[in-house]
Amino acid sequence: MDPAVAMRDQIGAFLDYCRIEKGLAKNSLDAYARDLARFAGYLSSRGWGEAPGLEALGEYVDSLYEAGLSSRSIARHITTLRNFYRFLLQQGALQTDPASLLAAPRQWSTLPKYLNLQQIEALFAAPPANKLTGVRDRAMLELLYAAGLRVSELCQLELSDLNRDLGVLRVAGKGGRQRLVPVGKSALAAVERYLNEARPALLRGRGSRYLFVTARGTRLTRQAFWKLLLGYGKRAGIFHGLTPHVLRHTFATHLLEGGADLRSVQTMLGHADISTTQIYTHVLRSRLKRTVEEHHPRA
Repeated sequence: MDPAVAMRDQIGAFLDYCRIEKGLAKNSLDAYARDLARFAGYLSSRGWGEAPGLEALGEYVDSLYEAGLSSRSIARHITTLRNFYRFLLQQGALQTDPASLLAAPRQWSTLPKYLNLQQIEALFAAPPANKLTGVRDRAMLELLYAAGLRVSELCQLELSDLNRDLGVLRVAGKGGRQRLVPVGKSALAAVERYLNEARPALLRGRGSRYLFVTARGTRLTRQAFWKLLLGYGKRAGIFHGLTPHVLRHTFATHLLEGGADLRSVQTMLGHADISTTQIYTHVLRSRLKRTVEEHHPRA
């Protein structure tokens, strides 16, 4: 078999394995597919058709640096290669795993951006209350902040996912993992108004299982919501770095500032590993310092 064809088949088998057996989310699968397509293209340009050894892998990683990719992007590429080579080893296509020896670039940890309470209130007030889409967008913003959702999770919500009587939201997260998140009264009120006033008018008799819909009766996409959020951010005076994930960070930060423990925040965010949630430990450190200053007799 042509080595290039064999490589393409191996990549396809790996992606099927990630989708079916590991249950990875579509975004993760798309990232793996892009990384491996770039890798396969590099091999083809060098006349290599099969998975190369450590020296050639090192040359490929060097090419990523030369292309100007950030350390975060290069680290993701290396993770993709490690997982792909581990799969090939398990399948018996390789005798050794050279990708396990690749050194990932050092990534400096940065504190997540988040909004203060005044900015949150200004953002919630930005959607026009006299428009159907404004009522919908206010509900989406409130729910995003109230439940700490990813934007993809928000847009994929179905009507049956929200229990309005109990104030609980069922969320399908990464890898198909489900979690239950309590929703506060303010967000519930905004969603209730949207369901009573805006959603039926937007659908105009059409049916949809999705919670948030457009005037065409389709599900609102995450790309469309990103664009809406940027516009509302400017209207609220928030011009730099506003993304849906900033509201997720804000949710976690405000919970911790209010006294929540890290494990509870991990559960509500849907993080599989506590190490992912530990980016918020700056909040805990500042709270500990404040506690000592307020309560220690010789502080």
